[in-house]
Amino acid sequence: MKTTIEILGKQVLVEWSRSADQKMQSLVEPLMVEMELYFSCLIRKAVRFGADAQASSFAVASPNLKIGFRPVMTRACSVGDFADAPPLTDFPIVKPEAYVPKRISIDFKNGQWTGDFFLKTDPS
Repeated sequence: MKTTIEILGKQVLVEWSRSADQKMQSLVEPLMVEMELYFSCLIRKAVRFGADAQASSFAVASPNLKIGFRPVMTRACSVGDFADAPPLTDFPIVKPEAYVPKRISIDFKNGQWTGDFFLKTDPS
């Protein structure tokens, strides 16, 4: 399945597998999915699901799926950032739309939600 949503004025292609669609159909509430772009010593990306998704707003991809984008940062850079999950704060990017991903893919396999997002629409 796939659709296109708009986040911060940018088009995002949302793709999800048949197994993800089947699992979403059984949910009481829509699945909340967050694309987190983490700025620290390095840049890291993560896809968060359900209660872990804490974006300030979400776009509706389907009646059972909502997608958000959240750039975050740590207050300081240390080696410990990479071993544990440091406290995060929203990253006040001047033009956050420049960092909105172009594509996200979502799957449900082995009883777990998985996902990845990309800065290009073409997977290559």
